[in-house]
Amino acid sequence: MGGPSIIQEQRDLLLSTIKNITRGDWKVLVVDESANKLIENVATEDDVLNLNVANIEHIEKKREMNPTMDAIYILSPKPHIIECLLADLDRRRYQNAFLVWTGVVDPRLRRRIDESPGKRMIRCFETLAIDFFPRESNLATFRDPWSFPILYNPECNDLIREHLQGLAQKILGVCVTLGEYPRVRYYKPANAMHEASVLCEHLARMVQEELDTYANWNQDYPPQTNRPASTLIITDRSMDITAPLVHEFTYQAMAHDLLPIREGEKIMYHTVTDKGTPDEAEIDYEITDKDKVWTDYRHQHMKDTIGRMTVDFKKFLEANPAFVNEQTGPGSVNNLRDMLGGMKEFAAQKESFSLHMSMAQDAMNLFQQYKLPDVASVEQCLATGMDEDNRRPKNILESVVRLLDDQAITPSDRLRLIILYILYREGVIENDIFLLLEHAKLPKDEAVVVKNLAHLGGRVLHNLKEARRAHPPAFPKNTKPPEVNEEYALSRFEPALQSVLEDVVRGTLSSDLFPYMKPPMDPNEDLIAAQQGSLRAGRPNWAASGRKAPENRQRVIVFLAGGATFSESRVCYDIGAARSRDIFLATSHMLSPNLFIRQLRDLDKGRGRLDLPADRPKPRAPDWIHERPAPPPQQQQQQQQMGAPPGPRAPPSAQPGAAAQHGRRPPPPAGGLPGRPQAPPTAQMSNMSLGGPARPPQHMASPSSGSRPSPSASPAPVPAGKPEKEKKKRNFLGMKKSSKD
Repeated sequence: MGGPSIIQEQRDLLLSTIKNITRGDWKVLVVDESANKLIENVATEDDVLNLNVANIEHIEKKREMNPTMDAIYILSPKPHIIECLLADLDRRRYQNAFLVWTGVVDPRLRRRIDESPGKRMIRCFETLAIDFFPRESNLATFRDPWSFPILYNPECNDLIREHLQGLAQKILGVCVTLGEYPRVRYYKPANAMHEASVLCEHLARMVQEELDTYANWNQDYPPQTNRPASTLIITDRSMDITAPLVHEFTYQAMAHDLLPIREGEKIMYHTVTDKGTPDEAEIDYEITDKDKVWTDYRHQHMKDTIGRMTVDFKKFLEANPAFVNEQTGPGSVNNLRDMLGGMKEFAAQKESFSLHMSMAQDAMNLFQQYKLPDVASVEQCLATGMDEDNRRPKNILESVVRLLDDQAITPSDRLRLIILYILYREGVIENDIFLLLEHAKLPKDEAVVVKNLAHLGGRVLHNLKEARRAHPPAFPKNTKPPEVNEEYALSRFEPALQSVLEDVVRGTLSSDLFPYMKPPMDPNEDLIAAQQGSLRAGRPNWAASGRKAPENRQRVIVFLAGGATFSESRVCYDIGAARSRDIFLATSHMLSPNLFIRQLRDLDKGRGRLDLPADRPKPRAPDWIHERPAPPPQQQQQQQQMGAPPGPRAPPSAQPGAAAQHGRRPPPPAGGLPGRPQAPPTAQMSNMSLGGPARPPQHMASPSSGSRPSPSASPAPVPAGKPEKEKKKRNFLGMKKSSKD
């Protein structure tokens, strides 16, 4: 498998950090809900437990006192989480505390930790820039659909600065995780009138400040590499408001457009497999980057997907005749064990093929049922401004109206056609919007969706007395010769991001449309780097021989504020493969056409109706952190012998001889902790759960704190009276991250 994976990079960073702290000694891992989600996204419980982690606890939940064991805290820097941490430190819940933060701690909260009496327990204070969710090898999201209304709803203007600062810190995390200190460029539309036209410039400035501050306080950032300098492109949804509306007929985009795929912490699809056979089953299937069938086909045109998938499935069955016949001959125990392992892999792969063939067929059935060939034919003319013969389309309004009258076309597709027509015309009079909606038998209040495109720079209203002016497109339309094949003729539209990335890798991206935050000394620097990359790309193809992609390929990182489409994600992979670059896309959330329309509809809502997380009651630390802990059993016994009333009885799980709890290992034997786990953790732990930002402080880290920022310029003092442990504790200060590569 070629090329780097941002999933693997973040996983390696997390696990190496834990490993560098445990150093073969048993420790407890304490996480909060947000940090837990970050960990679970890239690592399994066994991955963590195999690093000498005795058990994993949640800081928001009531826990037993464990004053003889050290704790690693991986926490998000939120006020209520820091309240929980201070309660742990004040009560000496654990012997020592190794603090690892998923983001930068606000200076005011940091002072609270520094002034806490429990500060003497802190042996490490480290900041990992990992507050984002890798979703695919080249795609990361922030799981933040609320970013869209904050950026584009006028009633949320007072939230924008803090929100952009939070986005900048997450973008920093993507760059640091990839080991890149990129040149920053941002989208600056010409003659833009909408308020949000300046957000890319403000965000780019904040990102540049974050990168520079991080580099100033981390001497080994960026790490040494022979890759050419990377580029970070910051743009937003207003750069291309057509892409979320056009039907794309590659497998992934089509599936998310037509099928009931549930987006959340996991991407789930509910379906019935092997319909009409004895093996028929109703399943909820998680779609991940580990699914090879999915990754092999997701960017292929649906015309080819089903046929190729069927051929590959037959080859797969032919390559595994023993499992197909379910016959196993006599053999040794080892042979049987290998056979059982192979059967498990075979069953998983067979299920994957079955699922995706079912999904692809369901999508194609809807393609015909909803008359999408007819819809797409008109859509392509509206989106590209050209017909299949590369000429200005004729009688386009009649074609649109004919489809609006067809009740086989879904209401959502009719609305998308109306929007695309109005954008094609660069605005119509307001009454025409209502006439089109009436013709399509859509509610009049859907006009709000159309009008709200103005918040993203769309030209939707035109005054009768206003002279029409030609507005040359910021990005050239596709003028390639039309495809002979009819199916591919329905895919002529290309997202604007494709044009941007092609110019980036050629070194010809306009510095007027995408200015630099720090212009290069040599104006031809990008062109020279592009030519060098082209020479490398012209060498014998690494992919043809199955070798790993070269590690010196130039990297391009794109951040798309306001959500990205699956067509834009595909473009990053396609151009990266064609031009021998590694292109990564980061965004707040992924947009399906229906989600984009719903979010447009909400742009005129009052802020009180949006239910933004920023407007909800702030999370509070649980009340139990203020409770007085029960005395240890020995002290209770002494109190009873002296006639004093006993303290509260400890829970059964805290009493001697209690069985191991959910999410715990049995405690190590008395007389010292083992240096290594006696046996690797297994599925017995399977039920255990792992573990709008304020303005950031400077990333103040001591030179010895590795490549991650830490607001601490000096380690916490070691308490007096324990000289025999002093040397051991020093080993954990200024910990350097082990190499991931």
